[in-house]
Amino acid sequence: MAEFIVMPKLGFDMREGVLVGWNRDVGDKIEKGEVIAEIESDKATLELEAQAGGMLLKLLATEGDVVPIGGNLAIVGEEGEDFSDLLAAAGSPATQADKPATSEDDGEVQQDIPMPQTAQSKNGDFPDGVKATPVARRIASEKGIDLGLVSGTGPGGRIRKADVESYRPGLPVSQAAAVTPARLGPESEEVSTSRLRQAIGRRMVESKTTVPHFYVTTEIDMAPAMDLRKEINSLLPAEQKVTVNDMIVKAAALTLRSFPNLNANFAGDKIVRHGRISVGSAVAVEGGLLTVVQQDTDQSSLAQIAADHKEMIARAREGKSRPSDFENGTFTISNLGAFEVDHFIAIINPPEAAILAVGTASQQPVVVDGELTIGLRMKATISADHRVTDGAEAAQFMQEFKTIMEQPLRMML
Repeated sequence: MAEFIVMPKLGFDMREGVLVGWNRDVGDKIEKGEVIAEIESDKATLELEAQAGGMLLKLLATEGDVVPIGGNLAIVGEEGEDFSDLLAAAGSPATQADKPATSEDDGEVQQDIPMPQTAQSKNGDFPDGVKATPVARRIASEKGIDLGLVSGTGPGGRIRKADVESYRPGLPVSQAAAVTPARLGPESEEVSTSRLRQAIGRRMVESKTTVPHFYVTTEIDMAPAMDLRKEINSLLPAEQKVTVNDMIVKAAALTLRSFPNLNANFAGDKIVRHGRISVGSAVAVEGGLLTVVQQDTDQSSLAQIAADHKEMIARAREGKSRPSDFENGTFTISNLGAFEVDHFIAIINPPEAAILAVGTASQQPVVVDGELTIGLRMKATISADHRVTDGAEAAQFMQEFKTIMEQPLRMML
């Protein structure tokens, strides 16, 4: 029976994706799970896996089309099968990019919808020259917000519901701009923001303006962990060696077993505690950063964590990530140790309840048993959502995390 291949949700805040290109042609036999196209989300270029097997009967989107979540991309079925009913349901045999669709996040129409003549000028311009969704216009009207001052993050710069809700009076047209407009001199350069940078900006503004952050810092003796890592890596080939970040991720996952409030999401009148622990790691890529997620981290061996990280980071930097690389994250590690950063605090990655920022492990003068000596120390800071947890619990989390890092054989149990 013929069925649609649809645009999957490749991230928590993804609303639509851009079809980069097809890897298969009409008439090709495809298997369920086979990579048949590349999709660009706000965060990365991802491989699209077929949700069903059969013959590829019809392509409903072409290269460059912006397709909403759940929008139809192609039809797959049996050779010679009549799929005219699906074409009729699709609304257009050529593309779904022009088909209105509703975001499952906010019920807002994401694509440009032809407006009645009373709402559009004869030349097809949008009211007041501003491109915005109907829901965004209604909310702006209710709040008395001038849409001309709001920066749109939708296709073609269209203003969405989220843009209006995150707008703050006094902010410039672009939330990334300075408080006062920059003066462009002869040596200045304007660089367009990528979809990734726009997504990061949108998410971080949302996090810092809606999530009440607080921070707890501790200092960790890293000598035992570094000694264990050296011993482990002496037994492994180069391509399987364990990094310091792999150990930090494992220790955080084990700690989360005792602190379910920090392995959770805030959901208004309730807190959703996740049954699985899957720790994400922030990875620097061209134009921003991505968070790759190692699944069931507390149950994975250090060797498995290391292997998963190497594969996911390589795919992210090559622009060949898979949807599974970003899914189901419950806690995040941001590690700037490789850049010789002593200490920093990170912004929570919504909808998670916390994020752990770690700096470099460096030699420092320390007092041990009343004597001054040289020690290897690393600072770590948890940023936590005060709606979900409190200072005492976050401090206890850091105590246990510190204990595991300083007694690293616990990671091997």
